[in-house]
This record gives sequence, C-alpha cells and structure tokens, in this order.
Amino acid sequence: MTTTTPTRPPATDSAWRIVAGREIMVKLRDRNFIISTLTTIAIFVVAFGLSFLLGGRDGEKTVAVASNDAAAIVQAAGAGSAANGGGADEGAGSDSQPVAGSTIELSVVEVADPDAAERAVREGDADAALLGETGAWTLVGSDGVDSDIAAAVGSVVAADALERNAATADVSVEELTAGSVVQERLLDPDGAANEGVQLIAGFVFVFLFYMAAILFGYAIANSVVEEKQSRIVEILAAAIPLRQLLVGKVVGATVLALGQMAIFVAIGLIGLTFTEYSALLPSVAGAAGWYLVLFVIGFVALACLFAVAGALATRAEDVQSTSSPLLTLIMIASFAGLFLQGTWQVIGSYVPIMSTVTMPIRLVEGTAEWWEPVIAAVITLVVAGAVMVVAERVYRRSIMQTGGKLTYRQALSLTE
Repeated sequence: MTTTTPTRPPATDSAWRIVAGREIMVKLRDRNFIISTLTTIAIFVVAFGLSFLLGGRDGEKTVAVASNDAAAIVQAAGAGSAANGGGADEGAGSDSQPVAGSTIELSVVEVADPDAAERAVREGDADAALLGETGAWTLVGSDGVDSDIAAAVGSVVAADALERNAATADVSVEELTAGSVVQERLLDPDGAANEGVQLIAGFVFVFLFYMAAILFGYAIANSVVEEKQSRIVEILAAAIPLRQLLVGKVVGATVLALGQMAIFVAIGLIGLTFTEYSALLPSVAGAAGWYLVLFVIGFVALACLFAVAGALATRAEDVQSTSSPLLTLIMIASFAGLFLQGTWQVIGSYVPIMSTVTMPIRLVEGTAEWWEPVIAAVITLVVAGAVMVVAERVYRRSIMQTGGKLTYRQALSLTE
C-alpha cells in the first residue's frame, strides 16, 4: 500500500515573487515613470554641473582703467594687498587675481581714455571703471557700483591715503593706526557653510521622500482599484491567496522606490565631492545611508496603506478621497520634519514616517548620537509591522467588495 504526500498548490508560497516581478517590469516599461526618473536625474546633474562650472566664476569682476596708476590700484585690490597706487607693476593688462578675504576676482581692462572706460561700463564690457588720480579716485558704475569692487578697491585706496598722510605727519602707519583695529574671532568658522549644506540636504531629503511616497503610493492604489474594477482580482484570488497578492505589490513598489532613491542619493553624494563642501561628505553620506534605511521601513507601511486605499475604492475616481488621509500624513511628516527645531525636532526624529526626514537632518547637523537612528529604525519597524497586520486584514476584507466605496470602519466590520 502506497501513500502519497499531499502537495501544496503550486505558486502558493512563491506567488508574491511573481506578482512583485510583474509590478516591477510593468513600471520599468512605463514611459511616465522613465521620464520622471530621468528628469530628476537630469536636474541633479545639471545643478551640480552648473555649481562646479560656475562656482569659481560667480565673483569674477572687470574694472576698466585709463591710466597705469588706476591699473596698479586694481591690481593691488585683486591681489588683496594694501599697496599704494604706484606699488604694483605697471601695464597689468587683463591679469586676474583673487581678492583676499573675498570670493571675487578682479580683472583689469585697460582702455585709451576715461570716455572709453565709461563706454565699456555702459555697454557691459566692464562692471566698473576706476577714473581719476592719486587722492581723487572715482568708481564709475552703470546703475550702481558693485559693493565687492567698491570694498576691494576702497581698502587699497584707503591704505594708500593712510600711508601718504602718515608720511606728511612724519609718523609711521603703525603709530597712526595704533588701537584702531578690532580683532575678530569665530567660535565656529565653518558654521555658515555647514548651515547651508544642512538646509539643502534637508530639502533634498524631504523632496525625495515626498516624491517617492506620492509617485509609488498612488501607483499601488491605482493598480489595486483597476484590478478590482475590471474583476481581474477575482481571477487572481482564485489562483493565489490575497495575502500573497498584497505582499507582491508592496515588495515590487518598495524595490522600485529603493532603487530610484539609491540612484538619486548616489548622484547627490558624487556631486557633493565636486563642490566646496566636499569635506562634509562623511556626515552627509552617513545621514543618506540612514535615510535609505528609514525610507524602506516607512515606505513598506505606506505602501500597504495605499493598497488599502485602492481596495476601499470601487472606481479610479474614488482613489483620491480614499487616499487623502495618507496624503495629509505624508505632507505633515515631510514638512514638519523639515521645519521642526529644538526639542520638537528630537521628538519628531523618533516618530515613524517623520523620522525618515528628521533623523537624517539631525545627523547632518551633528545633533544626533550614533545610537539614535538605530532606536528610530526599531520604532519605525515595530509600528510598520503593526500597520501591515491591520492593512492586510482590511485589504482582504474589502478587495472583493464592489457595492460601493468603503470606509476603514466598514471594511474592518466585514467578514472574510
């Protein structure tokens, strides 16, 4: 007598893989998805490219001169020295030198006479013109004199006048200026630059999270309601468990979202290496890594809720209303996470979904200890697990109901 071991229906255990693969392939062939992804990548590349190419040229200024003394003044200003009008080499031509303590560069453009210098300013060939003679210099602008040029040239002219006046009074410049200089000392010399990077990084984290949550979330909801409206889900339910169908959709969307986020983050980190803030790369990279971890955990919960929003609807037009609570949640988590400060920011960095944005911002700012993102990830994981259990139950109870749009309370009261 032979016995046969009952076999499990094929594809029951691995059906979610088939569903996930189908979701991924359909999305990768979606023209709108491809265009939006490439457009976002292009925006990042262009932004970093322009920053790299134009970063060193933003402060380049040209000054027209009609005399060797004026050329020497501009050269001295460009070199950042306090030389007098005759203290630099004559015939500078169009040499460009960096201004000390400034990001601008000054280029000398020699012309034949003052009229030609004014004409160069009027026609836009020069940003300003330095006219006059020692002791009576005039900066000429078109509709205003550039403050950077005025400061650089003014400091050289003032130093020259001070030296000449000291010689007339038969005292040294040091004696004449004794006690007149206020020293400056910065407690955080890199603070301004760091704040700029923190603001940009926070904005990027919010933008990417909001874009991915909306793009992939609504894609799941629309996919679910389309299958429900066309009755395809009834065929699928006869072949595989509904739980497997939900898992496959969530996994497929999560893989796509993570892949897209990883590409965007990698481009951002590579681009950062070509900027003046490359020294901040380690802290930004660490924050970006935790952003991806928290994003994946939080997005899985959001994906389940969007699938529920699709299951509650009976038509594509219903998705907007069934998904509106999720849209509100995403907006609050995104923008509150960006603008919270102090104690509220610390609290927000542990709140699931909101922590996806807030914790990486704190890591970039350097206000979070190494263990804090671990705690935030664990909290998010626990909450996401609870959300998935409830969402899976609501999904199974509402996906086969076609009588009309359901509420969450109505779906929970249904029997399977």
